[in-house]
Amino acid sequence: MAYNEADHLDGKDKVVARIYEKLLNELNKFGPVRIEPKKTSIHLANRFGFAGVYTRSNYVNLEFHQDKRVQNKRIQKVEQASANRYHHVVKLNGPQEVDKELLGWL
Repeated sequence: MAYNEADHLDGKDKVVARIYEKLLNELNKFGPVRIEPKKTSIHLANRFGFAGVYTRSNYVNLEFHQDKRVQNKRIQKVEQASANRYHHVVKLNGPQEVDKELLGWL
């Protein structure tokens, strides 16, 4: 089955779409972003996958990948996937949380 962005936004609070739109608008300023909708998330990639968007009823969980552990109170969860790969999860409650700090991690 093929999935699309609408599958992840349907039935969600309007704030979820606003968060997602702001995130994409800001990321596209850095260069092209490939959008890969999956069953449970929307993967974001350029040369390689760097983040995943997990829509919830009224917020977005954003998972991003780094080669180092980011220490910050906004990070809700960190998993070490390999020796040099960390997965971080940030809960975004509104488009204003797609800010300079978050974009710096991405």
